[in-house]
Order: sequence, then structure tokens, then C-alpha cells
Amino acid sequence: MNENDLNGKVAVVTGASKGLGKAIALALSAAGANIALVSRDLEQLNGVKQVVESGGGKAQVFQADVADEEQVRRLERDVTGTFKGVDILINNAGINLRKSLVEFTLEEWRRVVDTNLTSVFLMCRSFVPHMIGRGYGRIINLTSTMSHVSLPGRSAYSASKTALLGLTRALALELASEGITVNGISPGPFATELNAALIQNAELNQQFLSKIPAGRWGRVEEVGQLALYLCSEAAGFLTGTDIIIDGGWTAQ
Repeated sequence: MNENDLNGKVAVVTGASKGLGKAIALALSAAGANIALVSRDLEQLNGVKQVVESGGGKAQVFQADVADEEQVRRLERDVTGTFKGVDILINNAGINLRKSLVEFTLEEWRRVVDTNLTSVFLMCRSFVPHMIGRGYGRIINLTSTMSHVSLPGRSAYSASKTALLGLTRALALELASEGITVNGISPGPFATELNAALIQNAELNQQFLSKIPAGRWGRVEEVGQLALYLCSEAAGFLTGTDIIIDGGWTAQ
């Protein structure tokens, strides 16, 4: 692929203030896409925008809670009012509460499901109509290895991510005739801010790495490059699937 594969295309990236969302935004920007950076954290979004612009890219920030219907409607108006159309939608926003199922409150359960699953429904419902009729469109949902396997204390997270995988497949079938692909990326253990405490504990870190066949944490840039491929013209026949990127962990 050359650096202009996505030249002029508009990509909306949720959860873009840090971690995998930031890495995806930077990868798409480096390939020529104009980026709508979405998150609840305006200060961090502005920092990502500065990084994009320092690399010669173009980005605008949009503060929104994508689990809130009215805020998503406003986001749709703001993004489409700023850019001419939308070509790419990256649904990355998500949260995880680690506790046993019997300890969950209904409010906590709904917060995880709404952030990880309902937000994708709301974003797709708002932005898919802007992709239809253009002959090209890309939707990537950040699923998880917890869409395929699970661990104790991940009931809400696994339930929401497994359901997101089902949504990904159904939407891919609905949109295939429009030239719009819909795929999932299931990241495993990545060196993000969420795992900083474990990484900084030498003993626990080594114990964890011993369980990963690749013997290391994933680099966020690796997810960014995978997302870039899925958004390229080369991936136009790839839809309705989910790509696990976890150093071989779920293959065991």
C-alpha cells in the first residue's frame, strides 16, 4: 500500500483519546484520511489532534458519550457538518468492570453493555446512512478475545463483546451490496494504559508473558496497521469476519 491509500476519505474514530483508538487514528491519518476524533476526554483528544497535525494530517475533535442517543445524534450533525460525507467508522469506545457476576449492580451491567454494544448500534444507525450510495465504506468494531473465550470476572464484558461480534456479522450482510465492509478486530493483551500496572510489576508481568506464545505484549501500532489494511481497497472482499490479534493466546 502507498501512503495515499485513504487520501481524502473521512474516518470517525470513537475512543480516540488513547490506546488502540489513538493508534488507529494515527495509522489512518498517515494514509491520508481526515479524522473525526471522538471521546469524552476533550483534553486528551486535543493532544491526539496535535500529534496528527504534526505528522501533516487533518483532524477535528468531537466530545461525546457515544452510549447516549442524543449525544450521538449531535455528533452526527457536527461531524457531517464539518466533513463532506463519512467513509470509515471505527467503533472502539469500551469499558470493562472486573468482578463476579453476583456482585454486579444492574446499573454497572447496563453501563458496560451500553458502552461496548449499544454505542455501536447508535453510531452505525447514525453514520451508515451517510455511507450508503458511495460504493465504498468501512466499519470496524473493536471486539475482543473475550468474544471468543472468557475468564472469571468478565461476565458483562464478555457478554457485550460476544454480542458485538454477532452485530458485526449481521450488519456485514445488510451492507455487502453497498460495497461497505463490516469487520471485527479482537485484540488480546496489548501494552495500553489499562495494563500499565501489570506491565510495571516485573514478577507479575513475567508470569503473564509466559502464557502468551509470542512472549510479549502487543504493540498498539500493530492494531493500527491491521485497521489500515481493513480500510484499504485491498480488503474489499473481506467482510463479516473477526480477526484475532493476540500473539497466539486463544490458539492454545
